[in-house]
Amino acid sequence: MGIFFDLWNMKIAITAKTIYSNQEIYRNQTILIENGILTHLNIKEIPLDAKVLTCDVLSSGFLDLQIYGAGKTMFSADLSYESLEEMEIVLLTQGCTGFLATLATNSDEVFFKAIEIAKTYQPKVGNFLGLHLEGPFINPQKRGAHISSYIKRASIASIKQIISHADGIVKMMTIAPELQSEEVIDLLNEANIILSVGHSLTNFKEGIKFFDKIPAATHLFNAMPSLHHRDPGLVGAIFNKKPYTSIVADGVHVDFEMISMAKKLLHDKLFLITDAVTACNHGPYQHVFNKNHYTMPDRTLSGSALTMLQAIKNCVNKVGISVEEAIRMASTYPAKLLTININYGQLNLGQPANLVLMDDDLKLEHVVFKSIILNANDSNIIKQVY
Repeated sequence: MGIFFDLWNMKIAITAKTIYSNQEIYRNQTILIENGILTHLNIKEIPLDAKVLTCDVLSSGFLDLQIYGAGKTMFSADLSYESLEEMEIVLLTQGCTGFLATLATNSDEVFFKAIEIAKTYQPKVGNFLGLHLEGPFINPQKRGAHISSYIKRASIASIKQIISHADGIVKMMTIAPELQSEEVIDLLNEANIILSVGHSLTNFKEGIKFFDKIPAATHLFNAMPSLHHRDPGLVGAIFNKKPYTSIVADGVHVDFEMISMAKKLLHDKLFLITDAVTACNHGPYQHVFNKNHYTMPDRTLSGSALTMLQAIKNCVNKVGISVEEAIRMASTYPAKLLTININYGQLNLGQPANLVLMDDDLKLEHVVFKSIILNANDSNIIKQVY
């Protein structure tokens, strides 16, 4: 069995060749964790009673704001506490210490059942942070793999019902704003639900205005009109207004050269999502694995097969983004959009531990999160988390 400890009532000292914390880079320093809390960033003497770990690269854990499933489960198809448990544990072994479980356009019954399960779920790990509803208020002409019969326009009544029922568990929604009223957008903003433009035919002039009220855009280039020299469209509005913008860095959903261009234009507003699904042969969304991605049975491109760490590696090795910046795209920048106060992207004293330890090739070695430390290379670790 691999290493698994409860961090309460113990000290962990971690010596790293390189530590990435937001914009800061530290070399050859030792941090100290006591009772699951980060207490020192550069301790000079390691306590005799501390367990000692070493690594080449240390950073905060990864944050995925759009993921459908992990392991052998896809939450929207397996609406249960067990599904969220499996996602939590599998994603932790991959270094993902925070995620929003995502649901595509679906029936009201599915959405409200998902909300009820998420609200009453008692986390096994604590990296489940809430829900991202990608639909149903999208544009049917840019539905992608979403099912057209479930797509609809938002009414004031339906939005109030979602807000009331969600009670804060819905953290993010992807909408086509050109089909929604200004009152709908205002209601969602007042409820502190992060809005993101996606699956949309919003034009350039509309997009410029929408991004005054909407802080984000969903999976850049996918399910939106292509950039055109006579019609800059939604992509042009994104490049102009620079909202927080997610991208799927698998080389399938977006070519690596386009990711490079987007990074140069959007800088610290471009962040990574996996948009990952799992193989599924039941329910309305049945995903079929195809070499390095997933499709619907009719071969429509659907979700990715990415992990967040693989997305980081792709940015480094395929796009030419620096290691520290690729890590920020997977932690710091989505954390700023989500506005959470835990150590995502930045190591803050007095906060619960939230760390990944890697070698120089970005191979994951250990994950330290709240009261858990695990050896990420042990296939039996899922059993030990319990």
